[in-house]
Amino acid sequence: MMQRVGSAGNTSNSLRPRKEKKLTYVLNGADDTKHCAGINCLSLLNSLGQDECDYLFTGSRDGTLKRWALAEDAAAWSATFESHVDWVNDAVLAGGNTLVSCSSDTTVKAWNFLSDGTCTRTFRQHSDYVTCLAAAEKNSNIVASGGLGGEVFIWDLEAALAPLSKSNDAAEDECSNSVNSLESSLPCNGLQPIKLSINSSQNATQSQGYVPIAAKGHKESVYALAANDQGTLLVSGGTEKVVRVWDPRTGCKTMKLKGHTDNIRALLLDSTGRFCLSGSSDSMIRLWDLGQQRCVHSYAVHTDSIWALASNPTFSHVYSGGRDLSLCVCTQLYLTDLSTRESVLLCTEEHPILQLGLHDDGVWVATSDSSVHRWPAEPHNPLKVFQKGGSFLAGNLSFSRARVSLEGSTPVPVYREPSLSIPGIPGIVQHEILNNKRHVLTKDATGSVKLWEITRGVVIENYGEVSFEQKKEDLFEMVSIPSWYSVDSRFGSLSVNLEMPQCFSAEMYSADLNIAGKPEDDKVNLAHETLKGLLACWLTKRKQRFGSQASPNGGILSGKDMSTRTISLSRVDVDGNAENDSTVHPPFEFSAASPPPVITEGSHGGPWRKKITELYGTEDEKDFPWWVLDCVLYNRLPPRENTKCSFYLHPCEGSTLQIIKQGKLSAPRILRIHKVVNYVIEKMVLDKPADSMNVDETFAPGMSGGQIPPLDGDTSLLPGLKPRQNLKPSIEILCNNQVLPPDMSLATVRAYVWKKPEDLVLNYRMLQGYSGYYSTFQLQLSFISLF
Repeated sequence: MMQRVGSAGNTSNSLRPRKEKKLTYVLNGADDTKHCAGINCLSLLNSLGQDECDYLFTGSRDGTLKRWALAEDAAAWSATFESHVDWVNDAVLAGGNTLVSCSSDTTVKAWNFLSDGTCTRTFRQHSDYVTCLAAAEKNSNIVASGGLGGEVFIWDLEAALAPLSKSNDAAEDECSNSVNSLESSLPCNGLQPIKLSINSSQNATQSQGYVPIAAKGHKESVYALAANDQGTLLVSGGTEKVVRVWDPRTGCKTMKLKGHTDNIRALLLDSTGRFCLSGSSDSMIRLWDLGQQRCVHSYAVHTDSIWALASNPTFSHVYSGGRDLSLCVCTQLYLTDLSTRESVLLCTEEHPILQLGLHDDGVWVATSDSSVHRWPAEPHNPLKVFQKGGSFLAGNLSFSRARVSLEGSTPVPVYREPSLSIPGIPGIVQHEILNNKRHVLTKDATGSVKLWEITRGVVIENYGEVSFEQKKEDLFEMVSIPSWYSVDSRFGSLSVNLEMPQCFSAEMYSADLNIAGKPEDDKVNLAHETLKGLLACWLTKRKQRFGSQASPNGGILSGKDMSTRTISLSRVDVDGNAENDSTVHPPFEFSAASPPPVITEGSHGGPWRKKITELYGTEDEKDFPWWVLDCVLYNRLPPRENTKCSFYLHPCEGSTLQIIKQGKLSAPRILRIHKVVNYVIEKMVLDKPADSMNVDETFAPGMSGGQIPPLDGDTSLLPGLKPRQNLKPSIEILCNNQVLPPDMSLATVRAYVWKKPEDLVLNYRMLQGYSGYYSTFQLQLSFISLF
């Protein structure tokens, strides 16, 4: 089922605050040559020359397409095409070495399929998910696209992919740079964008002035398209349960065919355009004679939705697959003779069949699993399959009423094992963010449980097939850290989403992250350091290009952008610990061997996806959200809320200790209890009587007098006392009569001990056995005060 994804930004003129664009990075694991989610589509290319191999192209729910070099008994990964930011739903081959794909990101993309993954153009004509494509085999310029918005567009690729126009002033400079273009490796007069930028070709249709032909008539979603070989006929189907026939040269509807009782999910046209096959969620296959404008045959073979059809070259036999579950627990692939109605169960798959592709003597099957299988099919001589026995006559009514045609017998598949498989990686089906907010526990389709460290993008523990819930309990930590990111697994892998300003809400001490060379009480902003690690390669390339400047003109923002931001933000925090240091610390180092792709959007174009090692260093505010550039280039963080924790500090009931504070205190949420202990000690040793203090004190470094001393530093050395002199009494802090561990943070105390919406109340007392020591301690202080 397709998942709708919220828009990356709000560009309306609403009075509501504009939602800032987010940045997502996808953790693919170690093997990037395999799909990690269901295969929605496939397309086959026969060899172009005697010494060249055949290719299989697969499009996946992991957002990528892959090219596989085919041999007789092997398939080897050849390239990955990565640019879509959501599921790839369909892909077709067109002329000029062009592969066309469509996606739930609402785009249609054109690729140079002989390259290492070059996207030559992106089209954004659709208003909703683009679900299907159709190409004319003998008219390679014609491609049609349809989607959930009810739109059907017919594209003339020769016109749509024409070189972009450019101004005379910029032509020479842009042409000199185009050899390094991010989305094209062709010469500068070929099909390439004209700027060295991620989004340089995103709005090709608008800048070029090309507009596809719109076939208007669908009121609801379109799920299936098919074209004849010459590109003179186009059929479409969807949730309206009718087959519409169009003239793709004009976009005019020529007829509408009724007969199905549910969503139409698959369509085929013969080479002449005379006959059409349709498969529907009503479990029926229908053969239409377009000359007579009627259904001439119905085939009741399946027991559930039919999602995929393929025919042999002569259009005499049809292969069909879908979501059968009644005859056996597996999805079934049938072969049916359209003239004799004889059918046979070719094979069974464990997952719903989404698309079929005939090649040589086999059929490639795409399912909702991440693996692809090739089964024997004999498309050039289907009679060989029927000779193996097990055939039955297809009914002409829905299967529930035609079951008698099987005479009570269950079909037996002709083939038990595929002739070739391309294995995928099991997709993640369950995930949980742990309390420390750096680790995520996942479970994949095989039941394997793993622990990920999202600030490095790696698996740090593989537990195997264990109970997910039990492991989650075992890994529970009593810590409270703000939720600074969200995760999802819609790509079959972990996607980590960072949104401003929430992503900058979490801090930790460097000691807790085991960062060597930094003071252990330095505060580390997790999102800031993660972004630095994620974009370290990009930043290195940028410095090589522009030196110490952020960009060629010394800045990344126009005056208009900066003034707008100044109005919208009351202040911008500068990370004082960063000191313009681009050093990436070990807890935030991402692997260059298996780099994650980022998905984000700037001020121009639309969302894009690219591996962090493939960025050029020239990307700016047109490609990245402004807050990402501010963070990585200038260490500027947006305003953060709720970073403080207010509390009261009183002696325990019955304690003889002095009252050191009447009012409310405020401190960072991550402050440890042992810092509160230090504060109590210093107040008892050095400060004025409690009744002379101000209320609402703040824990802040570098403050003196009535305010809290530098609690982010070492307060164990008090004036007049020798280092580590054992003169201070032993204090413990309590909350709700529970003694608090010294390393517990205020946020954790509030979440797990206090558990109330009111301000936190802490109490202090002497450790048992130290009451006599306290009198000696006071005498020593009096002695010290004489000097």
